[in-house]
Amino acid sequence: MLKLNVKNETSRLRAVVLGVAISNGPTPRVEDCYDPKSKQHVLAGTYPIEKDMILEMEAVENVLKKYDVEVYRPKVIKDCNQIFSRDIAFVIEDKIIRANILPDRDKEFEAINYLWNDVAEEHRIILPEECHVEGGDVMPWNDYIFVGTYSGEDYPDYITARTNTDAVIALQELFPTKTVKAFELRKSNTNPKINALHLDCCFQPIGTNMAILHQNGFLIDSEYQWLVNYFGKENVFEITKDEMYNMNSNIFSIAENVIISEKNFTRLNTWLREKGFTVEEVPYAEIAKQEGLLRCSTMPLIRD
Repeated sequence: MLKLNVKNETSRLRAVVLGVAISNGPTPRVEDCYDPKSKQHVLAGTYPIEKDMILEMEAVENVLKKYDVEVYRPKVIKDCNQIFSRDIAFVIEDKIIRANILPDRDKEFEAINYLWNDVAEEHRIILPEECHVEGGDVMPWNDYIFVGTYSGEDYPDYITARTNTDAVIALQELFPTKTVKAFELRKSNTNPKINALHLDCCFQPIGTNMAILHQNGFLIDSEYQWLVNYFGKENVFEITKDEMYNMNSNIFSIAENVIISEKNFTRLNTWLREKGFTVEEVPYAEIAKQEGLLRCSTMPLIRD
């Protein structure tokens, strides 16, 4: 049986699910894209091709193995995009929670059934149907669970709105000893430069007391200011609109002092090294075209 343990975003990683790019399927039609950035690349003829994405994911797997992390992969489903394993489920404490994601993506979950069934039944959580939630919006941070959400009345109009208020309430009930802190995100179906698809597209805690943030990803400025105050202004790396678009906040921590980052994130990677982090750079710019990066394609199962 798998004994899960995830209390925060940065403790030493021991086991993780890394998505898979094999048999990724053809370039989607514009009307089938789930986010504005993918749509933009389909229209421009620059949508990523499978062989490039396979190489990018292999680079990440190699770094994980270098640090003795046990890497699980989803079973390959023919012609299915299975890169973003964070979307389909997530772990908090010793529980695995199945994400209620876009219905078209249910089969992605079946590909990790072998792991789900290896967790004790009382630690497998399926939320009620009305709770919409994806792992990219959920961040355990010690006594807190940070959750990205959108509660506007026009929620159903946004394919980019992935986590609703019902899910926030359900998480608070599941983890009564933690403080579930929700943040309203800015959504756009058409403009990827202002769309925060998930919380990890505009925020990520790193180390023990630092964070990467993008102010405009937050709909309510006081909620953004709460995070600045919580981490301390001197501990926050503020990313620009273009850096958010390129997914600079979507890096991934192997440990409190080790981060996997995209090799083109020059300004961020320089700052991280100045702050004492070991930065493992990988090429991930092709996968980034689908509005997801390193955190989106990894789902931690066990951290120390």
